Amino acid sequence: MGKRAIEKVDPRVLGRRLRESRRASGFTQNGVAAQLSVPRDTVAAVENGERPPRPDELIGMARLFARPVGDFVGRRETAADFGDQVRAAVRARGIRESPRGLDSAAAELQRLCEDYLHLENLTGAPLRQDHPRRYCAGSAPPVEEGDAAASAERSRLGLGDGPLLCLGEFLETYAGIRAFDIELPSGVAALVCHSDELGHCLAVNARHPEEHRRWSMAHQYGHFLSLRYRSAVHLLANDGPDTDAERFADAFASSLLMPSAGLRRRFNGHFRAVGGKVTAADLCGLARHYLVPLEYMTLRLEKLRLLPEGTWDGLRNGGPGVMGVQTERGLSAHVSGSEDLPFRYRLLAVKAYCEEHITEGQLARLLRVDRVSARMTVREFTHTGHVLPDGEVGMSRLDLATIIADGARDPA
Repeated sequence: MGKRAIEKVDPRVLGRRLRESRRASGFTQNGVAAQLSVPRDTVAAVENGERPPRPDELIGMARLFARPVGDFVGRRETAADFGDQVRAAVRARGIRESPRGLDSAAAELQRLCEDYLHLENLTGAPLRQDHPRRYCAGSAPPVEEGDAAASAERSRLGLGDGPLLCLGEFLETYAGIRAFDIELPSGVAALVCHSDELGHCLAVNARHPEEHRRWSMAHQYGHFLSLRYRSAVHLLANDGPDTDAERFADAFASSLLMPSAGLRRRFNGHFRAVGGKVTAADLCGLARHYLVPLEYMTLRLEKLRLLPEGTWDGLRNGGPGVMGVQTERGLSAHVSGSEDLPFRYRLLAVKAYCEEHITEGQLARLLRVDRVSARMTVREFTHTGHVLPDGEVGMSRLDLATIIADGARDPA
């Protein structure tokens, strides 16, 4: 590591990256200073961008934080500090102390988004930032506005009235939102941050079941459409529909994921087929079809007057054994065992590797896996299966750089 590589990076940017990694690793400035045998003022000066670190100091910090040196001096885009945004959002809620692990989660979200932008720049595939129009809350009751906004979005995108399953990909493609599953503190459902360089960035809790992660995404999309660029921390303990903004977002998520026309048609068809007797197992199946939490499906049906008011309270407080029904029918919650990177992110990483923009080691780091798993990911994206005439399954290699079409297509 030479001085020239360090001099190519703005000291303020390099200092911010080092500060974020220190916080994410749980070190104090005093702790780093002790490990490197330097004064604390030296660490503070480097983090504040007052002077660049010497090569030996940078290497020592990288080893201490278990990060490659390239993370700090590589060609990466600058961005606002997500940690600062998250702490400010927590303070705005009147909470004195952030949940443990929140700083490191914010730092990981920022690293993922910076890596994503880096891959887009390498492959010439920028994320579309043509955001949908803002739905201004305040002209009507928030629940009605949320319902109307969801209907308008479904109409704008031609989604019909069926389930919306690939929600993360939908948010990327049609709203320009970077969405990740990250292990957040258990009481946190979602983090939202923003910068001019990275755009709107969302993390939902990978510890939560898939249905709850999808609800958190839809809820935060509702906030994005009404409040636009606002950093936020969605805490489960005290986040309820107690403000107009929360009521709007809840109504929006409910209508976006469970559109009334399609849900009425499916429920009424099943209701007639079973002779008017709807069981807890039927509700579980319906919630699974739309990939939403059973609670929200039941409350949605209550609101549409398809179930008696108080049905969910009855199920929760002594009614049929809902979780038992789920287990018997194989409809248990889908808990993510590890961080699952977006499809487009992984595709761009493989494309960058195939075009020799990055090495295998860099690919593994970007995918957060070891090299063997990185090779398997490359094979997954560059090979396609097909059935041969004799019934055997064959594999064909696909060159991701192959141009399929060039120029505008004639609609006629």
